[in-house]
Amino acid sequence: MHTVAPADGTVDLAPGTASAVSWPWRWLVFWCWYAWALVTSSKAVIKDLVTPGVQARSGIARVRSNCRTDVEVTLLSALITLTPGTLTLGTRRAGAVGDEDGDPDARRLLYVHGLYADDADALRAEIHDMEARMLHAMRKTGVA
Repeated sequence: MHTVAPADGTVDLAPGTASAVSWPWRWLVFWCWYAWALVTSSKAVIKDLVTPGVQARSGIARVRSNCRTDVEVTLLSALITLTPGTLTLGTRRAGAVGDEDGDPDARRLLYVHGLYADDADALRAEIHDMEARMLHAMRKTGVA
């Protein structure tokens, strides 16, 4: 579905070739997947709350996003924050140092806190999976 650059775990998503006719179906599939993700992550948080000890391994990851519009970034950030155990701490454009606001087409960086992140790469992979599914549903032609 996507390729991973080994240096920082950045995932580049290619434009899709899906039909606009399948767009409503892709939205339905995405929301069903997200509902299941809510159930499983809620179960993990509840289990941690009611069992002795602490299973949390919290961490923060910087995730380079494939979102092109403010609507895509906002929806992704909201979905991350609504999922139990994760929180979007902030976003910024990934321009040159000191030029974060200069390029409106620059990719967004998201800073995400994960309560059950084994490491930054694992958290980044989870976020990229959610992002790829969301963008595939959101864009008329999907993503590859």
